Amino acid sequence: MDARDQETLQAETEALNRLAQEVERLNTHRFVALHNKPLRLLTFQFFRGMAFGLGSVVGATILVSVVAWWLAQFQFLPIVGDWVSQISQQIERDKYEVDR
Repeated sequence: MDARDQETLQAETEALNRLAQEVERLNTHRFVALHNKPLRLLTFQFFRGMAFGLGSVVGATILVSVVAWWLAQFQFLPIVGDWVSQISQQIERDKYEVDR
């Protein structure tokens, strides 16, 4: 083996050792240790999904409410105004029935 091959081999060995150290460090990281057990991972993912679903529903509800309110301000438009007024009347009827 000539000197160049030895230098290349030594550089690759050092890089491989650094990579092994990083993998070992990552394997001992809290996040990996937390998700290393299947039951714990399933529980975490379940609650994560529940939170995502709840956030999506709340966000969509707020967005639709704001858009409906904003469209209700345009009652002077012939097509949109009639449609929005029907929606707001239905909402008011539903709200009145729930309150009773």
